[in-house]
Amino acid sequence: MTQAPPPADLKMQRSSRDASTLPDRLAGWLATVLPDGADPVVTMHSGVDANGMSSETLILDVDWTEGGARRRGEYVARVAPAAEDLPVFAHYELQDQYDAMKIVAERTGVPVPTVRWMEPTGEVLGTPFFLMDRVDGIVPQDVLPYNFGDNWLFDASREDQRRLQDNSVKVLADLHAIPDAASTFDFLDPARHGHAGDTLLERNLARTKEWYQYAVDGIGRSPLVERALAWLEANLPTTEETVLCWGDSRIGNMMYRDFEPVAVLDWEMAAIGPRELDVSWMAFAHSVFESITGVMGMPGMPHFMHEDDMKAEYERITGVTLGDLQWYHVYNGVQWCIVFMRTGARQIHFGEIEKPDDIESLFHCKPLIEGLLQKVGA
Repeated sequence: MTQAPPPADLKMQRSSRDASTLPDRLAGWLATVLPDGADPVVTMHSGVDANGMSSETLILDVDWTEGGARRRGEYVARVAPAAEDLPVFAHYELQDQYDAMKIVAERTGVPVPTVRWMEPTGEVLGTPFFLMDRVDGIVPQDVLPYNFGDNWLFDASREDQRRLQDNSVKVLADLHAIPDAASTFDFLDPARHGHAGDTLLERNLARTKEWYQYAVDGIGRSPLVERALAWLEANLPTTEETVLCWGDSRIGNMMYRDFEPVAVLDWEMAAIGPRELDVSWMAFAHSVFESITGVMGMPGMPHFMHEDDMKAEYERITGVTLGDLQWYHVYNGVQWCIVFMRTGARQIHFGEIEKPDDIESLFHCKPLIEGLLQKVGA
């Protein structure tokens, strides 16, 4: 079968920020947080564009003087996007991300990069940011997706692929084991940001509905998303379970060495709620990439990140029996559609694509969502 070319819109511009001004601005700010006389010098490297579609990620080195000796630190800056760059999310709670990562590092063995300094005002770079330690490792690529072939994960043995899968599931199990998540991470409760609901899951759904309305303003309505949201609201599971959910819990947001996670990244979607939110997202993210390869006539990796295998490993580690994931798959599918709405609006904004007549043509996961809704009778 002839393979279609990869979608042109999988690689996209993320920022209009002038990178040439960043070193001096960052050095001036670091001089206020480092010891007196530090005289910091910032060297910028290229940003990260292989993965992620949300915050800007900047790679930098910092040289400074401390205790009479010259020191060097290797860092990554997570920067909230500017409003004019059509951000994916309506609100970027960088302080919440910073705090969640700090707590996880303190209370678990999950390999979260050490967070260093937070700049919450936006006065330095125009938007808030924080610096964290840089970690060496390799990432399952999103652009082009790892299951397209010709990359380290696709070419690995089945045994190593399974080892990476099981190690990644263990990250979720360890995050979900943090005790008293409702109080420890109360700042992640959607109620703190005005989203109403009697249960935590209902408040998370309310936040997602508001996010959809934000996306609509940039590109138009989606009958598919609205149909899914109506089904979600009518079939809301009854659960009060509360764990820390990483949110964007996919292998493309982890760095690995020898198929072991060494960094758990991208905490924009961190939440508290049922553990099924995370397990579903990890499985669903792979299903999205598999649906793309299926449309394009590519072999993909159907043996990898299979839901039944992931659930079995999670339950083996935790001793907790997971509930049915169908509701959570539909919920996460809606969130993927909203992401595609926002990234599509951004591509239109930067002149990379023309605005389509049908916004759902931007949804790489559309066949998958339609299949899920048919399965649940929606």
